[in-house]
Amino acid sequence: MSDYKHTLNLPETDFPMRGMLPKREPARVEQWQKLDLYHRLREQRQGAELFVLHDGPPYANGSIHIGHALNKILKDIIVKSKSLAGFDAPYVPGWDCHGLPIEHKVETTHGKHLAPAKARELCRDYAEEQVNEQREGFVRLGVIGDWDNPYRSMDFANEAGEIRALADMVEGGYVFKGLKPVNWCFDCGSALAEAEVEYADKKSDAIDVAFPVADEARLAEAFDLASLPKPAAVVIWTTTPWTIPANQALNVHPEFTYALVDTGERLLLLAEELVDSCLERFGIDGEVIATTRGERLELINFRHPLYERLAPMYLAEYVESDVGSTGIVHSAPVHGVDDFESCRRYGMDFSDFISVVKGDGVYVDDLPLFGGEMIWKANPKIVAALHDAGALMAHKTIEHSYMHCWRHKSPVIYRATPQWFVGMDLAGKDGRSLRESALEGIEATQFTPAWGKARLHSMIANRPDWCISRQRNWGVPIPFFLHKQTGELHPRTVELVGAVAELVEAGGIEAWFRLDAAELLGDEAADYDKISDTLDVWFDSGTTHRHVLRGSHPHGHQSGPRADLYLEGSDQHRGWFHSSLLTGCAIDGHPPYRQLLTHGFTVDEKGRKQSKSLGNVVAPQAVMDKLGADILRLWVASTDYSGEMAVSDEILKRTSDVYRRIRNTSRFLLANLNGFEPNRDLVEFDDMLALDQWVVDRAAQLQSRIEKAYEEYRFLDVYQQVHGFCARELGGFYLDVIKDRQYTTQADSLARRSCQTALYHVVQALVRWVAPILSFTAEEIFENIPGEKGLGDGHSVLLETYYPNLGALSADAKMGRDFWERVLNVKQAVNKCLEDARNAKTIKGSLAAEVTLYVDAELQELLARLGDELRFVMLTSDVHLVPLADGAAAEDTDVEGLKVAVAVSDNTKCERCWHHRPEVGSLPEHPDLCARCVSNLPEGAGETRHYA
Repeated sequence: MSDYKHTLNLPETDFPMRGMLPKREPARVEQWQKLDLYHRLREQRQGAELFVLHDGPPYANGSIHIGHALNKILKDIIVKSKSLAGFDAPYVPGWDCHGLPIEHKVETTHGKHLAPAKARELCRDYAEEQVNEQREGFVRLGVIGDWDNPYRSMDFANEAGEIRALADMVEGGYVFKGLKPVNWCFDCGSALAEAEVEYADKKSDAIDVAFPVADEARLAEAFDLASLPKPAAVVIWTTTPWTIPANQALNVHPEFTYALVDTGERLLLLAEELVDSCLERFGIDGEVIATTRGERLELINFRHPLYERLAPMYLAEYVESDVGSTGIVHSAPVHGVDDFESCRRYGMDFSDFISVVKGDGVYVDDLPLFGGEMIWKANPKIVAALHDAGALMAHKTIEHSYMHCWRHKSPVIYRATPQWFVGMDLAGKDGRSLRESALEGIEATQFTPAWGKARLHSMIANRPDWCISRQRNWGVPIPFFLHKQTGELHPRTVELVGAVAELVEAGGIEAWFRLDAAELLGDEAADYDKISDTLDVWFDSGTTHRHVLRGSHPHGHQSGPRADLYLEGSDQHRGWFHSSLLTGCAIDGHPPYRQLLTHGFTVDEKGRKQSKSLGNVVAPQAVMDKLGADILRLWVASTDYSGEMAVSDEILKRTSDVYRRIRNTSRFLLANLNGFEPNRDLVEFDDMLALDQWVVDRAAQLQSRIEKAYEEYRFLDVYQQVHGFCARELGGFYLDVIKDRQYTTQADSLARRSCQTALYHVVQALVRWVAPILSFTAEEIFENIPGEKGLGDGHSVLLETYYPNLGALSADAKMGRDFWERVLNVKQAVNKCLEDARNAKTIKGSLAAEVTLYVDAELQELLARLGDELRFVMLTSDVHLVPLADGAAAEDTDVEGLKVAVAVSDNTKCERCWHHRPEVGSLPEHPDLCARCVSNLPEGAGETRHYA
């Protein structure tokens, strides 16, 4: 027996089967850095249409977690896909560097009583360390960006730009100082933004409290009574006993019906529909003696149960009549937004408000009964005092959802303090309020997913004025001068703020804190106070469109400093998306973005939040060390980011299985390009065999769908399309069929070169499709594709655009798309029958079999077009086409008009191609070969293939 192995075209490639990603990826990162890939991209795309994804800055505190990885990978996929589509898509990463978490870290390490300047110095150093650590993690993920020149909110230029943004908003008339209740954290010692508040369960004292009537005659008149037959009181219900000392009014709904209830000792005023539930809660009996509408109770005075103070009755539509309440609300205007607005409507001035809670949560010392007490600890004493005064009607402990500081996890209160606000309903220069402008901007913004639009709209429509001031050291200052007598801003505030911005640009925020007011105000300095408040960190990040896109990193967008896309987690509807919208509309009259894309949060495979206590934390560093960054990247693409994104070791293992499918498919393509030189061997599309034309056409169709999916940020579709192509059209059909032709035909034959041309086109397209997602692996594939790579040595697949050389089948092709789709379906049905025969041990392999296809007339005509080459498509040694009517005993299939019978071939196996053919043994010079293989030997005439 002769050895014919040397006559075969066996596959060969340097592209390894095993990815060994943890080992190879870091070297690839170094290669990109040496290539200066980011700036090479900028040079290559200069003059192309610009696409700007503006980075929402992660906070510079702590190692990157799986949420960071998800966010940065999504952004990177988008930027790379836009580059693939031919856009100039710069990516400037950013960091949020000011704010309480960093200041808190420094205080924890160095103590709370640092000099402010020293605290700021240490905060800056700490933030710098955190940025550097996080940058290493992001780069390791394969994210390409301007890592040597990111933006950081603490950079002097950005601090100055933020101050200029404030000046723009002052000039626009949106900034004012006011006394309003704001979210206040005792641990922070500062006001909080809406986005810095989260809700958690809290136990509270729920109490019903009686306020005795002071205007008996007016109350009787409101109920059409000549007089009150006995003492009367109105009853309120609250879960915040600590606010009772600050009570200054009561509220009823003007349209509710209220009842006067005789309970024996006294009359109680309650909402009529709640009388029964209230009396049951109080443990007493009573009878309604009169009713009236809420509007008739307006301005009747009641007495505070603990202090010599009156509480007038105001009308307010925010009053509710939920079961458990009384239908009357007690109003402490310094501790509630609705209360505050209600009292203001009735003419209360700021000087009228009673504020008894200090910034640390302790009552002022001169408050009778409770002075010097922490409010939470004072609750039981207040309840006891109300009981002793005969005012406590009911008391129990309840657990309910309550505001908490997102950093300290401690309860938050509303507290009215002098703060700086951005007014939502103040008219700007164009006559629109900021609220109106922002709502119009939302309508002009494209949302992905679409539900984000309603969510952001609701938040803007209902939000109060934005408190932008904080009482912290580590933040961008609000560089205002206030007149000592009038409290008014200096008349040249905009000019002065601009001057401060110049100083800060040169010396950072310390320049303001060191500044002697006389340097800017001259002789006026004695009349003005230099304030020490800092800006809310959401103002830092929310103004990056101003101090990055037209400041530190101007992208020169054709239509001005407006990003094409902002992308963040769904919590940013109340955070960065929100603050950016407001500042953009205040400064420019429109949002700073055209599109908003929102992703969900990561959970484990059971839908649980990741936590160390549950042991379900997936750390990106650990995944990269064990599996590689490309597995994380593929997981991101394979998951629907519009909702919660499940990740676990098991899920990543399944992702690795898909990765191997794509890698092995790529390896097969590359290995079978052995000996192929594109400049020499490429076959024109019209000269290629029919099956090769089909697979190239299939790739062209797929590329159109992939382009569209990337354009619409449907990465799951990209993943599914690529995986499906590798598994079905390639692995399940084309690559199986062409093995015989690729291995056994003559090396330089049209049959082989046509096939290699198709493989070349497919791998050139495939490597680009996966490059935004599997960036490391795509680079490795690209290196192993034969031929020149555009710019030669050092070129990168990430510099490429979509592959332009995919031919397309004509609509009237004899073997067109529909033809091959039906052939593929038939092959899949035959494969199943062959597998059944193998399992039954009827045959050892498909080439040891002959199949009889019992077909209807339509399938007969279609399959007969392939002639003798039908057996190569079916991967059997012979195929017989027989009318369907003769196949009563044959195996049914899912293909209409097709039955299959599998039989063992009686012919001898060819030792070169392994087909069982009748002529094997009859050819004297090569008794072990079939006639086809004899012709395919180097000295032979060569085999002619037409279709497959």
